[in-house]
Amino acid sequence: MNILVIGGAGFIGCNVAELYASRGENITILDNLSRLGSSLNLAYLIDKYKNVEFIYGDIRNPYDLTPIFRKQSFDAVFHLAAQVAVTISVENPREDFDINALGTLNILEAMRDVNSDALLVYSSTNKVYGGMEDIVIDEKDGRYRYRDLPEGVSESRELDFHSPYGCSKGAADQYVRDFSRIYGLRTVVFRQSCIYGYRQFGVEDQGWVAWLTIAATFGKKITIYGDGKQVRDVLFIDDLVQAFNMALENKDTINGQVYNIGGGHFQMSLHELLGYLEEHIGRDIPVSYSDWRPGDQHVYVSNISKAKNDFKWVPQISSEEGTERLYKWVRANKKLFQQVGIID
Repeated sequence: MNILVIGGAGFIGCNVAELYASRGENITILDNLSRLGSSLNLAYLIDKYKNVEFIYGDIRNPYDLTPIFRKQSFDAVFHLAAQVAVTISVENPREDFDINALGTLNILEAMRDVNSDALLVYSSTNKVYGGMEDIVIDEKDGRYRYRDLPEGVSESRELDFHSPYGCSKGAADQYVRDFSRIYGLRTVVFRQSCIYGYRQFGVEDQGWVAWLTIAATFGKKITIYGDGKQVRDVLFIDDLVQAFNMALENKDTINGQVYNIGGGHFQMSLHELLGYLEEHIGRDIPVSYSDWRPGDQHVYVSNISKAKNDFKWVPQISSEEGTERLYKWVRANKKLFQQVGIID
């Protein structure tokens, strides 16, 4: 197969590219290498696999996209390029819009221009559901939970874009869905929860599981925004990549659909993650506390039953196992985090 991974040098993109490269598929990566650690991820892929081609480009520029689709036809396009931090979107909403909303429209138009038959897999976010203030939340055993949604939030939940990031990703989410309806492109939208795993250079603003793991492992200062009882369903990267692959294998079934993709019953609070890390590291981890950040939900848990029903995907890696895998990878790759300046 010919596979295009847009944002293929980022955390998720690198793992997607590696899966298909290891199977001998022809991989094209498009990336502007702006994300922390992306140059290292790209070097890792290029050094390890001979069937990976890199094209430097920016999705904000349609002239970087159109020639790629005119030159070659693809079986799948994974759109994983994004501005990913709510805090940055608040500071610079125009740049956030240009990357997430306009960049996605540019990809869709480039594919429409050549009448592409590729499946476009778009990486969306649970932030399209907003703050969900109407949902009753309880506290039990030191963590928040939904009182009346034991399986979590389903795709039928009303959209309520919150924060510039939620608006830009939500607009892109709906464009991808509608280009399937109006123009007949093959698309699928994955509204993802908290993804974590190998080759993730998490920072305080984004990628909390990775950031807390890196900070705790190497003795960096840790600030908890909120009270630490907030809960997310967490999904290890191997399970997400498997979801992408299973969607591709069932592209006729999932065409035009939207799916919540997360850990489901694999959940943890910030305090629980710190507890896991203290067990791995063998010492207490000091933390300080600050105010809640804009748009932060007390709880978000994905109802993933639609993905299970439509293409038989169920996550396999528990939060305990996943955090242990990530901790071991972080500990073994100190030099990478020094190279990107996360640690000294």
